[in-house]
Amino acid sequence: MQASAKEIRLMTRALELAEQGLGYVEPNPMVGCVIAHHDKVIGEGWHQRFGGPHAEVEAIRNAGSIPRDATLYVTLEPCCHQGKTPPCTVAIIQAGIRRVVIAQRDPFPQVDGGGIEQLKQQGSKVEVGLLEEQAKELNAPYVKLIKTGRPWVIAKWAMTLDGKLATRTGDSRWISNQLSRAVVHQLRGRVDAIMVGRKTAQLDDPQLTARPTGVRIPTRIILDSQASLSLESKLVRTAKETPVIVVVSKDAQADKCLQLSDMGCELLKLQVNDPQEQMEKLLDELGRRRMTNVLVEGGGEVIGNFFAMNAIDEVHVFIAPKIIGSIQAPTIAGWGVNKIEDAPTLQKTKCEQLDDNLYLSGRLGRD
Repeated sequence: MQASAKEIRLMTRALELAEQGLGYVEPNPMVGCVIAHHDKVIGEGWHQRFGGPHAEVEAIRNAGSIPRDATLYVTLEPCCHQGKTPPCTVAIIQAGIRRVVIAQRDPFPQVDGGGIEQLKQQGSKVEVGLLEEQAKELNAPYVKLIKTGRPWVIAKWAMTLDGKLATRTGDSRWISNQLSRAVVHQLRGRVDAIMVGRKTAQLDDPQLTARPTGVRIPTRIILDSQASLSLESKLVRTAKETPVIVVVSKDAQADKCLQLSDMGCELLKLQVNDPQEQMEKLLDELGRRRMTNVLVEGGGEVIGNFFAMNAIDEVHVFIAPKIIGSIQAPTIAGWGVNKIEDAPTLQKTKCEQLDDNLYLSGRLGRD
């Protein structure tokens, strides 16, 4: 849609408000709302927490008395169904707002154009598409969960200049510096789950927690087909405080599964042995549990296999000015691609220097 600089500024502000819900609202979308009368903003709001009031309701409440010729700018189509909160379309109509500008249509089946139609039927002028691409980028994880039933998958790793994730003996502490590790903890603190393979869990004995604690407490997921995770590992010893899911194959020994279960781990038995099929079924199960963002931290084979499945949506890489060498030192592995033209390529790439580390992030650019 064609828009003035003023309207672009107002929707940009709504997007900024929406982003404040990151980590607090999932599996709901992040939504921001601005109510303006001519050039003056008279009300703002955003969806602040899952189950709480929606952005439109917050903005209407903060605006107080609203002139009939005011305009409501919102980053996502207002809901028109009764969920944990009443329909936002009703609140907008009751507030007397007769012009609504929407960035993005909501793909949620109980909305998906219904909110727009309901507003139009009640006499409101509705315009859709202002800063739509920015809105889609903001809520890409939500949209993926709605459309595919699977979470947004984020891959993270630290590596040397020669692309190594550890030495040939498995030592990786620490490739990245303290600033890089602080960014990782911030990332952990906003996701629903952190996933690693059995080898990484065995070699690193990680906690896989956010320190300091973030806005979400991620579930730790271990890909361990034979249920061989050590009962003395930090993950198992803390399973009763912070959730741990051990993903095992149908052939995992019952006594080992029982031992892990007794320690507080949840055993998720997938009725297949093929690694790719296991990960496909795992993503379906995590989506069923309404997990929106899942962070895959290693090792190189696990990350590589997710890439080969075209299952990675976002990447965060920390590159240290170190050279390890050795053909035996691990790197991103998995099935790989046969041709350069088939290689996943980052889009919307960002690069930041963190002391002597380079922090590279981006998305794979798939719809």
